[in-house]
Amino acid sequence: MKLKTSITLSKDIMAQIDAWSSGEKNRSAFIEAAVAAYIDQLRRGARNRSDLHILNENAQRINREMDDVLQYQERL
Repeated sequence: MKLKTSITLSKDIMAQIDAWSSGEKNRSAFIEAAVAAYIDQLRRGARNRSDLHILNENAQRINREMDDVLQYQERL
């Protein structure tokens, strides 16, 4: 379901939208795709920050396990 809304953009941004969307999409479709891409970028960033936090919380334990495993490895 689409909702009608009104936004205010600078002339420069509108000119760029028109240049990039010419022939393929209308302004609304272009802006919707741009906003969806930006939201996906925000989600990825949040997920990456969460993953990094989890890795950092477990880094010492993981490193200890790695050191233990490497002790069983035979040198060549």
